[in-house]
Amino acid sequence: MGMGAIATIAVIVIVLVYGVMIYNNLVTLKHGVTKAWSNIDVLLKQRHDELPKLVETCKQYMQYEQETLERVMKARAAVASAREKGDVGALGPAESELRIGLGNLFAVAEAYPQLKANETFQHLQTRISGLENSIADRREFYNEAANNNNVRIEQFPDIVIARLFRFGPAELLEFSEEEKRDVDVKALFS
Repeated sequence: MGMGAIATIAVIVIVLVYGVMIYNNLVTLKHGVTKAWSNIDVLLKQRHDELPKLVETCKQYMQYEQETLERVMKARAAVASAREKGDVGALGPAESELRIGLGNLFAVAEAYPQLKANETFQHLQTRISGLENSIADRREFYNEAANNNNVRIEQFPDIVIARLFRFGPAELLEFSEEEKRDVDVKALFS
């Protein structure tokens, strides 16, 4: 076997090893996106379970605010549907509606001193607010994992392996302009 054959075999082995390394890195990124989504999913489920308790507590005091309560429950159902399907695109708008509904609910609750003083309401409000903050943090991690995945599958030479093994892009979890806007507190009390 001559030097040319050895050099050719060495180049082939190096290319194969490099290809395997790229593949393994892409698998790691793909599973990072899945893990980040799972972390959001757990928090969404916890919040989903707490919202009916909050609405029931509010119903006892807020007889004239049925529309606000119904909006929260309708948004809750939309979030649950998107979560169960793993539909990141539908989750963004549903989350926006839920956050707006919760903001309205908590603002309207200010007009009910007995409700505000209710220990169960205070506990649920604190719990749901904490879950909201955790979801926002996890959303940031998810979007970072999705972005890292998307960048890698478009870079050369990774794109070759990504297309060969059908690694696809991950959808970013985005929210509506309405949710990003400052809340008009004055309008909530009109």
